[in-house]
Amino acid sequence: MVTIGRRFRRPEPRRRVRDFVRGLLAPLPSKNCWTIAEHAGDTSPDGMQDLLTRVRWDDAAVRADVREFVGEHLGDTEAVLVIDETGDLKKGRHTVGVQRQYSGTAGKIENCQLAVHLVYATDTAHALLDTALYLPKSWCDDPERRTRAGVPEQVRFATKPQLASRMITTAVTAGLPCRWVAGDEAYGGDPRLAAQLRGLRLGYVLAVACSHQVTTGLGVHRVDALAAALPTTAWHRISAGRGAKGHRWYDWAFIALPHAADAHGGHHWLLIRRNRRTGELAFYRCWAPDTVPLRSLVTVAGRRWKIEESFQAAKTGLGLDQHQHRRWTSWHRWTTLAILAHAFLAAATTHRSRPDPAGLIALTVNELRHLFNVLIIEPTRRHRDPLLWSIRRRRHQARAKTSHYTRQALTEP
Repeated sequence: MVTIGRRFRRPEPRRRVRDFVRGLLAPLPSKNCWTIAEHAGDTSPDGMQDLLTRVRWDDAAVRADVREFVGEHLGDTEAVLVIDETGDLKKGRHTVGVQRQYSGTAGKIENCQLAVHLVYATDTAHALLDTALYLPKSWCDDPERRTRAGVPEQVRFATKPQLASRMITTAVTAGLPCRWVAGDEAYGGDPRLAAQLRGLRLGYVLAVACSHQVTTGLGVHRVDALAAALPTTAWHRISAGRGAKGHRWYDWAFIALPHAADAHGGHHWLLIRRNRRTGELAFYRCWAPDTVPLRSLVTVAGRRWKIEESFQAAKTGLGLDQHQHRRWTSWHRWTTLAILAHAFLAAATTHRSRPDPAGLIALTVNELRHLFNVLIIEPTRRHRDPLLWSIRRRRHQARAKTSHYTRQALTEP
């Protein structure tokens, strides 16, 4: 609250933001304005709902504060900015950005909402940094839906790589220390994003499809064809990082691509990863202002998995995907406060005055969230009569039921 309190002019919204984030940190069975208000000891959910809808505050400014906070506590000149999208399954068609579209989270086409996220990953910690809601072209071209969902007039259609480019540019121009960018095929296949990163002097390791083509001294070739022609001596066994069950060992090879040089200079490579057991291949387009060893590119490629850990922690523990709001502003505010909660936990895991005792792993975000709730939140929480909230929920459900039956009676026999 010391970091973001200045974004709220009055003490009431400052208190509600504090209590809202406490609710996100708490182990509630489900997280919405009703359960968070009950956890905070409020007499109704109106205040929490107003915080996400009517109260004046700038969610983009709060995310800028989070970015500054992360840079202060996790800042590392070798840090990697990881980009990826995540999907939340939704019913109906009125929630902003929802339509039938491919979701990598579900692994198929579903009725869902997609958002691009930016994660700051170092060797010791990682934190959610920024977000951008993906608004499909069908939404951008429908004025009626835009108006109902409160989409700002200036918002226009942007691809996921374009959204990622904007967030990365904002972070770098704000002075966030970092050196690399990592992302999957959705971003590696966009040449404009790669050119933008080269212009920012950010090295990158971006995944590409097996059909991706590169230019060598012998012409233009598919990357899978180049991999098939590599001799045995080109492969090196290197760990892509430590996992819960040991090192993630793969066989790696890389090929210099001097013919890919452009006005930005630097050095281009094709990085290839081979699974030791199945032989499955993965491909990455890489660039850096200066020459770097193979191990450095492998380290960056391995950091990309940090965003999956961030998604898991934020969804299972902080309610990132449990919002029940249909409008543009309320979605961004809910997501911003979830990002704030995750950044707080990520920074707290790095502040240890002494080494971890022998036989214990380092504190994780999930374990710290549990300890913070038990030791800090619960002892100071104001408890109110839970019976009053039971009555309030049942009264609300009764009114909703009556309203539904009344509306149905007007159209049905």
